[in-house]
Amino acid sequence: MANILDGRKISEKIRESISVEVDDLKRLGVTPGLAVVLVGDNKASKTYVTMKQKACEKLGMHSILFEYPESLTEQELLAKVQELNEDESIHGILVQLPLPEHLSEVKIIESIAPEKDVDGLHPISIGRMMTGQETFLPCTPFGIMKMLEFENISVEGKHVVIVGRSNIVGKPAGQLFLQQNATVTYCHSRTKDLEVHTRRADIIVMAVGKAKLLKEDHIKDGAIVIDVGMNRDENGKLCGDVDYESVKEKSAYITPVPGGVGPMTITMLMNNTLISAKRSNSFILSKVATLEK
Repeated sequence: MANILDGRKISEKIRESISVEVDDLKRLGVTPGLAVVLVGDNKASKTYVTMKQKACEKLGMHSILFEYPESLTEQELLAKVQELNEDESIHGILVQLPLPEHLSEVKIIESIAPEKDVDGLHPISIGRMMTGQETFLPCTPFGIMKMLEFENISVEGKHVVIVGRSNIVGKPAGQLFLQQNATVTYCHSRTKDLEVHTRRADIIVMAVGKAKLLKEDHIKDGAIVIDVGMNRDENGKLCGDVDYESVKEKSAYITPVPGGVGPMTITMLMNNTLISAKRSNSFILSKVATLEK
């Protein structure tokens, strides 16, 4: 029977330390600020945005939501992003994905100032991550690594199989594991005999969006299973990419859905926003540190 990687519990612990730092900054006159831009009427996106706003409020951060109809033009959206880039009270900008088809996600993401790219998706952020430089890390992969770190699970020398190659989860997750000296295999929709790869894995990250794709006989005994999927099963019940009930009997650790990776993603967004606020006010912080000596 697997140990549960409880994202809610781990997130609460991390958020406690974030809250302390936010309070410290606010005493110096700096309130970390996050702006979220939502275009269209995607119900899942609205749910995610609401959760992010609630997390900000609970931590004492400044949060502002800009909601627009699907008819918003690309130029109008670019103009709003540029306005937020120049707003000193905003330390993080998040444009909720997916965007309506007529809006270029690439162009919009590239318009966000890298120093406010708390989602970690700007090409400059990704490039810095790839070369091991300090940068904002994509929130879901960052959350996965923090979850394993919290449970003292070393990935060095482990064989990690990533199922999914999205720019948001799959690709960056593999790079973060690689930086911690794991051996990484990427699998995707064109991979032949997927089970051959997953059965060899010490750690499996499922991020394809196919309900209960990974079964008990697709893993080896004692594997660590990270489920990033968020789907509905045949009964309309929320589930991941992993057949949780069967796989948990064979794995060493497993993340539930919901309550696994999801809370960690939001927590890392809060963490990145805090870091951005500290960086943009480094002069104030260094001055205080000098006075305290």
